[in-house]
Amino acid sequence: MHKGLSRRNVLKGSGAAVLGLIAAKVQAAPGASAVTPELIAAARKEGKVVYYTSIDLPLAEKIAKSFEAKYPGIAVRVERTGAERVFQRIGQEYGSRIYAVDAVNSSDAAHFIVWKRDGLLAPYVPEDVAQHYPAEHKDADGLFASFRVGLSVIGCNTDLVKPDDRPKSFADLLDPKWKGKIVKAHPSYSGTIMTATYQLARDLGWSYLEKLAQQNVMQVQSASDPPKKLALGERAAQADGNEYNLFQLREAGQPVEPLYASEGTPLIVGPNGIFKNAPNPSAARLFQSYCFTAECQQLVIDVGGLRSVHPQTKEKPGRRPLKDIKTLKDDAEGVEKHGEEIRMRYTKLFKV
Repeated sequence: MHKGLSRRNVLKGSGAAVLGLIAAKVQAAPGASAVTPELIAAARKEGKVVYYTSIDLPLAEKIAKSFEAKYPGIAVRVERTGAERVFQRIGQEYGSRIYAVDAVNSSDAAHFIVWKRDGLLAPYVPEDVAQHYPAEHKDADGLFASFRVGLSVIGCNTDLVKPDDRPKSFADLLDPKWKGKIVKAHPSYSGTIMTATYQLARDLGWSYLEKLAQQNVMQVQSASDPPKKLALGERAAQADGNEYNLFQLREAGQPVEPLYASEGTPLIVGPNGIFKNAPNPSAARLFQSYCFTAECQQLVIDVGGLRSVHPQTKEKPGRRPLKDIKTLKDDAEGVEKHGEEIRMRYTKLFKV
């Protein structure tokens, strides 16, 4: 990412309107907000909601269609791209006083640290969040909550890798036998990989990534790309990538398998929030409420292959339960603080 679009600089120079928002202090967390006939009527009057998201397009479109079926007369416009691109786009729009986005989701929770610090988010707590979500998965000031939880996993092509040869740890990927056989995504494009890279650098050290870079790794952009390369047989193993894509491919009959590192698997939290300057504020609130219902969260699991912290959802059979997986600790503030360093060091190591 260009220095001028860094997390700390991307919202600068945006004029008096944004400066006023930055100066605003976050108030006490609001109470739970119910979906009322008045809210639905106001949302229908606005007629649409604009959702910027980094979730896979098929899941985003399924959620949009389910919402539109539940609330006829309100269209959802999905704008889907990588998390880091979502962040850049919002920064550029707000810098030009263009207020196009209503609700946002990012796989890089550090983005919400920035948006909160800069006073851009609107406080709103859906009833499901207030009643069912653990404290660590909802912002204390009511500005966002964990819409989805995912994992960045090791994986393999089961046609190319025998069961006894499958990597059981990140350290296993440093074995010379994997040279030229690994695919990996990039933290400058993917929020998932930014978060995963931070957790690996923190817990395993940059020395691990330095050694991995010597393995002639195929570099791709999105966290959804490594699973696709495995399915095509272009690489035998992935060093990182979305667990949910491997689920989807495996359940479609492709020869891929998610693997869970003995050191712990990077945990990726993807919040949802709405903006103070949302052009469709009522529709944004209604959509935010829907996103955290058990109905929508079950779509996140069944269609998206992701995890949910809503206790009324059920994990899909055949997938290892989240409670049985050793995970690394999520730290959005740490990612925000070290994001620029991660990009620079990663680019230098992997020469991409």
